Amino acid sequence: MCGIAGILSTDKCYKESLKQMTDSIAHRGPDGEGQWLDENAMVALGHRRLSIIDLSDNAAQPMHSIDGRYTIVFNGEIYNYIELKEPLVKAGHKFKNESDTEVLLKLYELEGENCLQKLDGMFAFAIWDNSEKTLFCARDRFGEKPFYYHYQPGKKFLFGSEMKAIFTQGVDKGINNEMLYNFIQSSFYITSPTDRSLTFYNSIKKLPPGHFLKLNKDLELKINRYWSLDKLEIDPSISFEQAKEKYVNLFYSSIKRRLRSDVPVGSSLSGGLDSSSIVCAINDLNKEKKIKQNTFSARFANFHRDEGNFIQKVIDKTHVQPFFTWPDEEGFLKDFDKLCYHQEEPFPSASIYAQYCVMEKAKEEGVTVLLDGQGADEILGGYEYYFEFYLNSLYLSDPSEYKKQLNEFRNLHKHMHFADLSEAPAIIQPVVKERSVTNKIKDAIRPAYKLINPGKYKRIMERIPVHGFFDKEFTAQFNKNISYDFLYHGTDLNGYLKHSVTTNNLEDLLRFCDRNSMAHSREVRLPFLNHELVEFLFTLPDSYKLQNGWSKYLMRETMKTILPDEITWRVDKIGYEPPQKKWLAAQKVVDSTNDAIELLKSKHIIDKNALIEDHHKWPVLMSANLFK
Repeated sequence: MCGIAGILSTDKCYKESLKQMTDSIAHRGPDGEGQWLDENAMVALGHRRLSIIDLSDNAAQPMHSIDGRYTIVFNGEIYNYIELKEPLVKAGHKFKNESDTEVLLKLYELEGENCLQKLDGMFAFAIWDNSEKTLFCARDRFGEKPFYYHYQPGKKFLFGSEMKAIFTQGVDKGINNEMLYNFIQSSFYITSPTDRSLTFYNSIKKLPPGHFLKLNKDLELKINRYWSLDKLEIDPSISFEQAKEKYVNLFYSSIKRRLRSDVPVGSSLSGGLDSSSIVCAINDLNKEKKIKQNTFSARFANFHRDEGNFIQKVIDKTHVQPFFTWPDEEGFLKDFDKLCYHQEEPFPSASIYAQYCVMEKAKEEGVTVLLDGQGADEILGGYEYYFEFYLNSLYLSDPSEYKKQLNEFRNLHKHMHFADLSEAPAIIQPVVKERSVTNKIKDAIRPAYKLINPGKYKRIMERIPVHGFFDKEFTAQFNKNISYDFLYHGTDLNGYLKHSVTTNNLEDLLRFCDRNSMAHSREVRLPFLNHELVEFLFTLPDSYKLQNGWSKYLMRETMKTILPDEITWRVDKIGYEPPQKKWLAAQKVVDSTNDAIELLKSKHIIDKNALIEDHHKWPVLMSANLFK
């Protein structure tokens, strides 16, 4: 895990400029740095190193191929580098070190862009081909590692692991007003669903997950997609028992690869099903006790949503060495500006701070790598509102099973209310059956949408500001009708899960995680985001993921032999949920929010007479930080 930066320009590049870029992201790699310019000073590649695999200087970057043709800067980990290296060595290829970086460089030398298909990893990298005078850059399938760039066609290309590296070169910080509008309007828009390259700054874009780009000698840019879930189809022939067996094999293989490290490895433990499964699986793999397992957890004193009881159940079963951090109001207020600095763009709640504190604790205890459970919700069906889509599809395909599953869900989740679609008024039955939700919720179909997606409807309609909230001058510059492209318009659960992974939700969570970990020079590895595991899960029937009111049914049934029962059959889902309401009531936050409101009014974003509801204050506070 590291930080990368680079410059391609028709003008001369300067090492001092490159060093400014790498210095700005020194927190991503405190163990070393390197800057390289080609012989014409038209290409500059920089690196900050966090040593994980092969701690020697031989693995330092920028790294060059043996013949000197290729130069790479790489951020991330290729977990299957051993499996990839073995056949290369047998074929007679030479290596100078034991790093995964050199394996990646050799694979690109041999196979070009096709090497991406072989990688199990999280990565963002750039490779300069000094013979062809081209730059090749790629980002991992899910967006675990970031890649930002500023592009002036035919003139200049700047890139970095964080936007702050690019801003050191005087790039304009003008705000993308439509992104800002949509975020304040709904809080759903952190990543644009219509153009995933957009950021909150007009001058900076990001390479979308699962994509690569090429720049030729004339600085012409082309971007291509190399990975997608679109063509995966349900396999009706696989039995539930067969699915369980394959799930275990893929999940355990993913964990074993992600334990590879030359520095201490631990786990983030929230007490939920996902992180507990990782800790218990490592314990199951560790029968000879060769691995010293450390866990790191956030606790909240005197708060009813504290997860201490569930965390302790896992600790008792696995006998790990636990470490705890106790985020509180005082720490949140003290660290808020630092948190915003590292995140760079808005984030949806104060829960991000709990993860920030977990990473800080890992640093204090000298553990460099943490395994974490992110991604499981989106691929296994972890959120309660996913049942909306499961039930929708059953209503259309199997009415009797629909009734059974609806009743099972209602019995298990008494706090949730799903209307019985079969009882919808006759006048809106055609809309229910066809799911004819257009790109915005029109008055005529709102009753149907409330039935189809009651939870989503409620969240959307509560957040949309009343008429007159925004300044007319601000909204006049673009289409002010909020886009509903972040809504999934299909009928099946698998389709919506694909939407969560590739369009909405997951990439934002991965950004929060990357910035929080890198703020403390820690590396986070995510076993659930092994692409083979993900692809397999998207070939399974919906009923293997949600069943009898239970989310993540396959996972629960598979892991129940190694998990505490209290974890396996948890009905509630909390995670790191802090007492945010209390924290935001602190006078310092209230004052900052009021200042944010006045700032956005002075910039003619919010109308000077607008009434600010409580649920708008957080996005307003976040938005004002963009102007600092």
